[in-house]
Amino acid sequence: MTNETQRKGSTGAGPGLTLTAVAVVQFMVSLDLSVVNVGLPQIAAGLGFGAAGLTWVIHAYALTFGGLLLLGGKAADRYGRKRVLLFGLGLFGLASLVGGFAQEPGQLVAARAAQGIGAAALAPAALALLTATFPTGKPRVRAFGVWSAMNAAGGALGVLVGGLLTEYAGWRWVMFVNVPMALVALALARRGIVDAGPASRGGRPDALGAALATGGLGLLVFGVVRTDQYAWSSPVTLGTLAVAVALLIAFVQVERTTSREPLVRLGLFANRSVAGANGYNLLVGAAMASAFYFMSLYLQRVLGTGAAMTGLMFLPFALAVVVGSVLAIKLGYRIAPRTLLVCGGLLTAAGFAWFGLISADGAFVSDVLGPSVVAGVGFGLCLGPVVSTATAGVAPHETGTASGLLNSSRQIGASLGLAALGTAAEHRTGDAVGPAALNDGYALGLSLSAALLVVAALIAFTVLRRGEAPADEPADTSADASADAPATAPGAARRAGTASG
Repeated sequence: MTNETQRKGSTGAGPGLTLTAVAVVQFMVSLDLSVVNVGLPQIAAGLGFGAAGLTWVIHAYALTFGGLLLLGGKAADRYGRKRVLLFGLGLFGLASLVGGFAQEPGQLVAARAAQGIGAAALAPAALALLTATFPTGKPRVRAFGVWSAMNAAGGALGVLVGGLLTEYAGWRWVMFVNVPMALVALALARRGIVDAGPASRGGRPDALGAALATGGLGLLVFGVVRTDQYAWSSPVTLGTLAVAVALLIAFVQVERTTSREPLVRLGLFANRSVAGANGYNLLVGAAMASAFYFMSLYLQRVLGTGAAMTGLMFLPFALAVVVGSVLAIKLGYRIAPRTLLVCGGLLTAAGFAWFGLISADGAFVSDVLGPSVVAGVGFGLCLGPVVSTATAGVAPHETGTASGLLNSSRQIGASLGLAALGTAAEHRTGDAVGPAALNDGYALGLSLSAALLVVAALIAFTVLRRGEAPADEPADTSADASADAPATAPGAARRAGTASG
């Protein structure tokens, strides 16, 4: 009996329990990304947020999550995935509890930032564990399908849960709801995950690089958001953006020269699968975060829908995403990930373009239901393939880094996209607060979200290789294919190896 079998027998752990634990973790993280959206008007009224300040309830989480994900991925590789996962779960639950008791805007923003730090630790650790547990073939496709379905369900159902909690229990429960989920996830992770130890014995992760990246991205978003007060050409805006760019340049330089373990090996981007998947994910994150934000406000501020009913109106989108994710599993055995990414991106873009036709006197059936189904199926189609593609051909000791990079690109895209599109929508609305003016701003933001998804599809079509193989076909064994074949292909998985041994 092998040591691995002995560990499984003594703990009751195995691939099934690992998948369950990771799925619950991903559901919780994804839920938190959207659960506050429906409660934003009530949060603003309860704590006294201004229009521009309210977006920082989203930005604080997305920036710390996205900015520190690379550090989280590297820490997972260096110190052990299970250990980092448990730390992240504990911090996430504690920050959620503190945020629920916030009495002023700054306290809630700080709690959301702490949530992001916890999520930055647990998300890449969970994804790296999934990659290591299911390294090849159809089991890998099924595992990533389950992961993507939970990811999609958490994000979409978060709006439903947030609406119900906001209306019947108060907005504070959109924070408190994470506490029991974090406790359940902790129990599952302790029992369901076998810790094979660190995958890398390199130097300490580069904390300076993480600080530079997070600071640069934060200032970039801050500068964009404040254009409602300072024009793009003003010294304040130009100075803020210049400092942001300088910090990001310094981050790249530190990654090239640091004596510590860099957050991301820049050569990783030479892998076209990694580069293409992250570029795609950046734009998808920007479009999805902005669309959720605009549609939540449209339903409540323009159509006058209550918080609970607004959450229910997002249910068709949630169900459509799950349908799309299941469809992606079935098609993933026969169709290359690149094709699914292009089709999913264009289908989601079509749904968002349809959303862009909203009117001040619209209705659920004509303005929400149809585009929700189209966009939801499209989004579900691309969730699993983008994750599998982003880890294709990555060495075992870099799977945590690659996982963190993918999550980071989505969160950074969410924050940058919401800042840019939110500013554009606010400029279109102007000083007016009537339904017609608000509708015009939200419609513009949704149309711009559709445009971002078209660009994402173009990236998938031009950057990813045409010859990527589906799960049940052998991968090309050429030198180029070894770096760029999809992770669902058996050959690619064998070359990548397993991270858990």
